[in-house]
Amino acid sequence: MKAVIIENYGGKEELKLAEVPTPKAEANQVIIKEEATSINPIDWKLREGYLKQMMPWEFPIILGWDVAGTISEVGANITDWKVGDRVFARPETTRFGTYAEYTAVDENLLAKIPENVTSSEAAAVPLAGLTAWQALFDHGKLKAGETVLIHAGAGGVGTYAIQLAKQAGAKVITTASQKNHDLVKSLGADQVIDYRTENFVELLKDVDVVFDTMGGASQIDSFKVLKPKTGRMISIVGAAEEGLAEKYDVYFDSIWLKPNGEQLSKIAELMEAGKVKSIIGATFPFSQEGLYDAHALSETHHAVGKIVIEFK
Repeated sequence: MKAVIIENYGGKEELKLAEVPTPKAEANQVIIKEEATSINPIDWKLREGYLKQMMPWEFPIILGWDVAGTISEVGANITDWKVGDRVFARPETTRFGTYAEYTAVDENLLAKIPENVTSSEAAAVPLAGLTAWQALFDHGKLKAGETVLIHAGAGGVGTYAIQLAKQAGAKVITTASQKNHDLVKSLGADQVIDYRTENFVELLKDVDVVFDTMGGASQIDSFKVLKPKTGRMISIVGAAEEGLAEKYDVYFDSIWLKPNGEQLSKIAELMEAGKVKSIIGATFPFSQEGLYDAHALSETHHAVGKIVIEFK
């Protein structure tokens, strides 16, 4: 099969189209013939070598951790899925990712693609959607009636986080540039702060949950707007400066996504009901050039929604 691989850490020029062995299904796995995958910042961070100590893999490495397509093979123990089923998933984190024509996925990580959702829309969801779900609910314990501040609401994770928080009955505040205000409002944001011209610290107080997708100064300032004693900040970009949580008397946690087919199925139900949708800002073809261009766009930090790779 064809795959886009890296054989060294480095820039986008390390992405190379190659022939690699097609995976075979183990007993509790299926093989998915891919119709779409999507780009996440972890892809190019790993390509650059930032995660090589956390993931000390051998080369070649196939990047990518989102997949949507049809099942082409089922393992010996599989009874709930069959060849031809449309599915999507965030597979386990291995060096055999989803920038490939076929990928193996453990049965418990699969979710059915609703009939009213395209493969591209489904492929946009898994990593970003599960990250938002786990940050808000598993770790942030967000409840109806609470106020949540979601940073970078127009980004890949942010677009899902706004919709999921709104569905949970929360008041949703987000930061976004002026050109994306209409978009985030259409997704359910109750208040939008233009991070280029406004200081959210001056506008907010007693926020119940902050979803930190930015880190740096934004993370430090976010402690100041949390409700003392009960406020929670969940970060997906790393640990906070030592002592800040204690200083402001709030809870802080830095999290790492766990693949979860059951949660993905719940997001699929919301999509089927029209309550959550994927915002796809750009699509590229599955090719060496397509992945290069997709990584280049993701690295700007200004992509709207998700960047999807389509297989023809």
